[in-house]
Amino acid sequence: MTDLARTKDILSELISFPTVSTDSNLDMIQHMGALLYDIGASVDIYADDSGTKANLFATIGPDRDGGILLSGHSDVVPVADQDWRSDPFQLYEADDKLYGRGTCDMKGFIAATLAMAPEFARRELSRPIHFAFTHDEETGCIGAQTLVSELKARGIKPGIAVIGEPTMMRIIEGHKGCCEYTTRFSGLEGHGSAPDRGVNAAEYAVRYVSRLLEIREELKGRAPGNSRFDPPWTTLNIGRVTGGVAHNVIVGKSEVEWEFRPVQSDDYDYVTSEITRYAETVLLPAMRAICPDASIETETIGEVTGLEPMPENEARDLVAGLTGSNDADVVAFGTEAGLFQSLGLSAVVCGPGSIDQAHKPDEYIELKQLSACLDMLKGLGRKVAA
Repeated sequence: MTDLARTKDILSELISFPTVSTDSNLDMIQHMGALLYDIGASVDIYADDSGTKANLFATIGPDRDGGILLSGHSDVVPVADQDWRSDPFQLYEADDKLYGRGTCDMKGFIAATLAMAPEFARRELSRPIHFAFTHDEETGCIGAQTLVSELKARGIKPGIAVIGEPTMMRIIEGHKGCCEYTTRFSGLEGHGSAPDRGVNAAEYAVRYVSRLLEIREELKGRAPGNSRFDPPWTTLNIGRVTGGVAHNVIVGKSEVEWEFRPVQSDDYDYVTSEITRYAETVLLPAMRAICPDASIETETIGEVTGLEPMPENEARDLVAGLTGSNDADVVAFGTEAGLFQSLGLSAVVCGPGSIDQAHKPDEYIELKQLSACLDMLKGLGRKVAA
């Protein structure tokens, strides 16, 4: 069986696990753990507090620092309300493309690493190769955050991380951070005919959103002069606003889901301090003048650090040598790479498929992209052979 055929078989198995972020990923994690254990890898599975989600960390090769970490997330986005021409959780092949939820984002890369794992295991490696498969990347990189903490606690120190998000096998050395929040407003309900007697949570949510939109415009003027991002400034997006039960009822509860993607740490401080100041000094006093129990509470869904481009980057240089590309770009979308970089290792994002296909109906990955990824991983095996 060819490496590509083996990768397709594994990918078919992975796609069959409906690991939407709202659901458990344990079956898929255990399946991948068994594949790696069977070839002699050391395998650790870390369940979250709920016991329904888990990360996998496995190692092939010597027990030493400076290993090469291959990382991918196991979760996928929902398929609800999307019009697919085939079952999204059954791999479908047509026109040299493989269709299914997660084919490019990012089970294709995971399948390629698992297909090449036996080749790694057959070699005498000069440095370990690690496999890091996480949960809940799509909802704030929650799994990667806990895995990074676990690796720190265990004193495991890889030297390089390759995060296989779909980049068409381009080398990505930098990306923006991603900070996601849900802000909840609690007011005082009442009859719509007497709006001054209540505290309309939706109205205060709207004012909050208006201030966020003002901050969004202010961020454009804060773009670093040397920014390589497109757009070059920190972006801010309002994802969802909810509240209310009827036309004639003062809204008692409202929520705003929002996010921003900083290009620099100063922008993180600016956004969070400005919106907090506005809520605490302008909105809350007005709400509590009528209802002392009124509140504004913000839940942090995820605060994922960006991947900072570094002048010296062993991961970039290694992948460049394996792929034959000397170009390294930056992108606006976020990944887990910055979290692994926080361990003190060098990191890049490079994987098969296009981000343009991610999250859409009829998501697919081209076979030639999987082949290119396999070529990179084969080269990696040769590179680290003792």
